[in-house]
Amino acid sequence: MTNENQEAKATQSSLEITASRQMTDWMAEQNLAIALTTYQVGKLFMLGAKPAGGLSVFARSFKRCMGLCPTANGFYMSSLHQVWRFENVIKPGEQKDGYDRLYVPQVGNTTGDLDIHDMAVDADGRLVFVNTLFGCLATLSETHSFKPLWRPPFVSKLAAEDRCHLNGLAMKDGRAAYVTAVGESDVVDGWRDHRAGGGVVVDVNSNGVVAGGLSMPHSPRWHQGKLWLCNSGTGEFGHVELDTGRFVPVTFCAGYMRGLYFHGDYALVGTSKPRQNKTFSGLPLDEALKARKAEARCGVQVIDLRTGDAVHWLRIEGAIDELYDVITLPGVRNPMALGFKTDEINRVISMEP
Repeated sequence: MTNENQEAKATQSSLEITASRQMTDWMAEQNLAIALTTYQVGKLFMLGAKPAGGLSVFARSFKRCMGLCPTANGFYMSSLHQVWRFENVIKPGEQKDGYDRLYVPQVGNTTGDLDIHDMAVDADGRLVFVNTLFGCLATLSETHSFKPLWRPPFVSKLAAEDRCHLNGLAMKDGRAAYVTAVGESDVVDGWRDHRAGGGVVVDVNSNGVVAGGLSMPHSPRWHQGKLWLCNSGTGEFGHVELDTGRFVPVTFCAGYMRGLYFHGDYALVGTSKPRQNKTFSGLPLDEALKARKAEARCGVQVIDLRTGDAVHWLRIEGAIDELYDVITLPGVRNPMALGFKTDEINRVISMEP
């Protein structure tokens, strides 16, 4: 195993990742690393701090990797037709070639192409994920592609039609609590007709729509007693007043937002450059960027919830224009992961004590 494998070198040669001046210091102070996914080129990125200082970037290839969610010793990641559970195999206090975590894709479930978006682990240790193709919440099955758990009331049946583009999942007290959908459509691909202002937040327990009038909402999360989300079609990060259904913008981000994770008083928000096609063009975000004389960026914004200011940032330029998810890896300084394109996975063997 080398410090920089061929796969990581090939990825980094075609892109540039830059950080704000104090970003790596902030990561060190907060004692965390960051994991990102981009389905555009099928990459899982792990960002940390090099032993000698500076930003460490490690990449592995997985087709259409999207959703991420942490576990006690690693994380789950969805890909084109599988969900992988990664486990760290480096013992506390040890390192391997300067890395303090080595995440191995230990368990894989074959799901087929369900277009899995957000994922989370519930209080029972069960993985819950947004099955966007079928417009429902689901969990893994040992004998089938998935087991459905819930669907929004405006979707009349489970069908592989992506009717409402269900995409986001917020957990509360260890249970699925809220989801986001681009539109309340009940026909195949009908959500595309509701991009500008038909987005909704649905309460999983009551089946009621608790907020509407949103534009391409993504990544709902419950944190510090509030329901936060990315109103992606407007470029606004904010929270929903559940008693009134009003969306309260907190910060404008220069990009199409997907991926939201919290670390104490900070929110990490993923931003992408909008694709120039019918799905992503003509949104309020276009005019908002023009009004601010700004261009969309691909990267991560770190927002201080106490002020709403974007205090740190990562920017990705080159071969990648879009991100999907972002999580933090607490207690981690410089992580790496194994993939399937190099022979390292043949030689990394661990034994359960």
